[in-house]
Amino acid sequence: MSGIGEPERTTQNRVIDLFVKRLGWRYLGDWSERANTNIEPGLFTANAVARGFSEAQAAVALERLHREATNHTRSLYQNNKAVHELLRYGVAAKTDVSQKSETIALIEWAHSERNDFAVAEEVTLLGGNTRRPDVVLYVNGIAIGVLELKNSRTSVGHGIRQALSNQKPEFNEWFYPTVQFVFAGNDSEGLRYGTICTPEKYFLTWKEDEADDSDNKLDKYLLKLCDKQRILELMHDFVLFDGGQKKLPRVHQYFGIKAAQKRIGRREGGIIWHTQGSGKSIVMVLLARWILENNPRARVIVVTDRDELDSQIESNFAAAGEPMRRTTSGADLMALLSGAPTPRLICSLVQKFGRKDVENFDRFIRQLDENPQRPVGELFVFVDECHRTQSGKLNRVMKAVLPGAVFIGFTGTPLLKQDKQTSLEVFGSYIHTYKYSEAVEDSVVLDLVYEARDVDQELGSQDKIDQWFDAKTRGLNDWQKDELRKVWGTMQRVLSSRSRMGRIVDDIVFDFATKPRLNRHRGTAMLVARSIYEACKYYELFQKTVLKGRCAVITSYNPQAADVTLEETGAASETDKQFIYNLYQAMLAKVPQQSGMTRTEVYEEQAKQLFKKEPANMKLLIVVDKLLTGFDAPSCTYLYIDKSMQDHGLFQAICRTNRLDGDDKQFGYIVDFMDLFKKVQGAISVYSSELDHGAGGVDPEVMLHGRVTKGRERLEDAMEAIYLICEPVPPPRDDDAFRRFFCGNTEIATDLEERASLRAIFYKACASVVRAYANIADEMDLAGFTLQEVDSIKAQIADYVKLRDIIRNAAGEALDLKPYEADMRHLIDTYIEAKEPRKISPFDDMPLLEIIATLGIEGAIGTLPGSLKGNKDAVAETIENNIRAKIIKERVTDPAFYDKMSELLNEIIAARKAKAMEYEKYLQGLAELVATLGKGEVGGRPSTIKTDGQRALYNNLDRDEVTALRIDEAVKDMRQADWRGVPAREQEIKAAIYGVVQNIEKTEAIYAIIFHQREY
Repeated sequence: MSGIGEPERTTQNRVIDLFVKRLGWRYLGDWSERANTNIEPGLFTANAVARGFSEAQAAVALERLHREATNHTRSLYQNNKAVHELLRYGVAAKTDVSQKSETIALIEWAHSERNDFAVAEEVTLLGGNTRRPDVVLYVNGIAIGVLELKNSRTSVGHGIRQALSNQKPEFNEWFYPTVQFVFAGNDSEGLRYGTICTPEKYFLTWKEDEADDSDNKLDKYLLKLCDKQRILELMHDFVLFDGGQKKLPRVHQYFGIKAAQKRIGRREGGIIWHTQGSGKSIVMVLLARWILENNPRARVIVVTDRDELDSQIESNFAAAGEPMRRTTSGADLMALLSGAPTPRLICSLVQKFGRKDVENFDRFIRQLDENPQRPVGELFVFVDECHRTQSGKLNRVMKAVLPGAVFIGFTGTPLLKQDKQTSLEVFGSYIHTYKYSEAVEDSVVLDLVYEARDVDQELGSQDKIDQWFDAKTRGLNDWQKDELRKVWGTMQRVLSSRSRMGRIVDDIVFDFATKPRLNRHRGTAMLVARSIYEACKYYELFQKTVLKGRCAVITSYNPQAADVTLEETGAASETDKQFIYNLYQAMLAKVPQQSGMTRTEVYEEQAKQLFKKEPANMKLLIVVDKLLTGFDAPSCTYLYIDKSMQDHGLFQAICRTNRLDGDDKQFGYIVDFMDLFKKVQGAISVYSSELDHGAGGVDPEVMLHGRVTKGRERLEDAMEAIYLICEPVPPPRDDDAFRRFFCGNTEIATDLEERASLRAIFYKACASVVRAYANIADEMDLAGFTLQEVDSIKAQIADYVKLRDIIRNAAGEALDLKPYEADMRHLIDTYIEAKEPRKISPFDDMPLLEIIATLGIEGAIGTLPGSLKGNKDAVAETIENNIRAKIIKERVTDPAFYDKMSELLNEIIAARKAKAMEYEKYLQGLAELVATLGKGEVGGRPSTIKTDGQRALYNNLDRDEVTALRIDEAVKDMRQADWRGVPAREQEIKAAIYGVVQNIEKTEAIYAIIFHQREY
């Protein structure tokens, strides 16, 4: 057992030995006692001279490199980008005015053996706060990599966070403009890699030769990534500066591009199949850049079949520093290709290869083949979403117009069997594949959870329908009656759909009030409607809900007066076209005009940007066909489907929800109102199952899980995980035993520090188990749990939550603000302490209580949806749940008061369920409770207690007027602007409270109230 839990120093010694003996890097020594820089002039000059440059040239290059790395007017990102340009292309300079300018290469990319690869350890960085990275990698004296190591008991996340803090201005930001790789690792979790400013959640894991287990994972992947040739290649060909973010490739992107490079070298095409959401755009940009840099005659054309994809690809390349020319017409495209060797990077719609006036298509193709227009240069054609553009007439035209071009297809949608042979004929075999299950396993995309919701429809009165039909058909012949029956059949569907749509709207609004992410303004949703008319109808219905002003409709429609010229019938009602036109006109009335864009385009662009960047202000997009491909919005968590879909379209649509977006988004949710699950299964069953195994992947898979089944699995996994974390705690397993296990001796700082990662793992596990329970708390019976199991699970979770609070208090971490803790209390209060399943009514921000206060209880009931009014129990639960939601939401501001209100509500509910109260008396009790909630107090208060904050203190200090006022005065005297979230200022507030109450526990309780009271 002597080798268990080796110290960090042992790991570091082994890693240094690995770099020197196995990778061939030169050891520079322990640099803890010297003043270090990110550019070591002596090392750089020695290598430059060895490569044939003079010392004067080396000095010029060093001066330019230092100037770009230390530009104080730019950000770290901008300085790093400028340095990377110099590393790739060298420094153009001359040492004498009489000489020609010469390029001084900082790194010899093509000849790795001519570079000086060196490694130093304990590299002290002097600055505002001295830090000492464990290992720094130098190439020709330029610091290009930093490695933070931890022992196997300390989370690799600790090393990542340490590296991130080192990059802050107050620490050692000055060192990182030359750094290309940031590594963190330990022996238990292996290696993680990122670059400057990479958030912790986006640090990546490499996967290669998985069957080889001869080294531990840390050593194995240091050998892979820090191989001299590999690390130069990654720096030169795989670093991307993308619209303010520096990115490194994921492993599937790297090997996909490497495989494509081999094909291109043989002038062969093929298909790159990388699942939806895995970063095909990055592969396109990096591959196009490599082609253009390595073949001076090359020209790259990116072809799509939809205007929004065409626009998106153009913006993706531009953001990555690769501007491209977007064609405006077929003539423009042909002129660009045949007139000159530039532009070298072009994007175009496949439709621009077509001709509208072609009657004999085969003759047209023969003419193109016989009289080809030879384009200038060697063409490489990237066809995006190639499953849609791989066949048909336009593809044949494209092949004829671009003879000799190399075609590479990109897609992430499973190919149908009937399309597969055509795909292989057009593009060739698979170059590389990365299937859906692999992307989920690698945490590149999220798994999908499927839920079907049935909306029954029925006609109100068949007798009245028959009477209406008889009255309207008197005097008509059989043919006319038959035609009218057809029209009536359509009207039945429209009328039936109208009430059905109302129910769906209520259902979605309900989700926004209750579902995780949606009810915290972090998540958004898309609703797919069957037609533009229904999309507009949905939009109109949502304008009568709390989503008014926070939803938009995006379709292919653009209002023109000609649309309704022949629609006027003289009737009081609108035709479908009039309804659509009038709604769009009203919707666009306040949209500003922008040059080169219609008002519809401006409206849609504004809605999309809000949806992506401000989810609280644009919660729902209603679509028909647009945005279901090529639209990436990480906030999108739910997709509601009310349209018959199948195959490619269905798969691409559901993948709108699978983008990563923080720890609180764990799945993409598909809510199906059209009973499509059989079609989903059917589509999957006909997806091609014969992908080239040798190309790096197998059958693309889509895994849709039943929500409740998946929920049970997550809960059981979470319960097992937290049990295993706590299992080593020795008897008697009481509070003190757990405190010792997770904190050690709390009076010794090193004890707490050594167990910090263990506590972090427990906190995260506790958050996971609470979230997992919350997701199916109302459906534990459907998940197959017995009543005894439910009670046992609730008790265990409650114990874990208590234990978490004990540990946090003992460690002094009661104010831990890590992301996974953000909504812990809300979830606990809502699901674990609740006495019954929580069914929030379809009202956001509890306006129902305001209506009760204004109109009285009867008036409020009159505002409820018609489906509720006739059901006394439904009305009761709606009002009760609105009251409970307010109590839960406001409790943090005044626990004593709201706890009393909660007890009173529980008594009223219990009496109702026991039928001990007449309905009118019960409603009166609820109205009085709402009134009391509105006042925020019971039994009055002294005249000196004037504000809400003073009242909350008074209520929670056993109605001690003097103490409440003393605390109020002390806090207001001590507080500084924006004190929340600043630990030092928060401690000053606590000190002020403690000065009055002289009790730590009471101080924490009062501080929590003050923290949530707005007036402080």
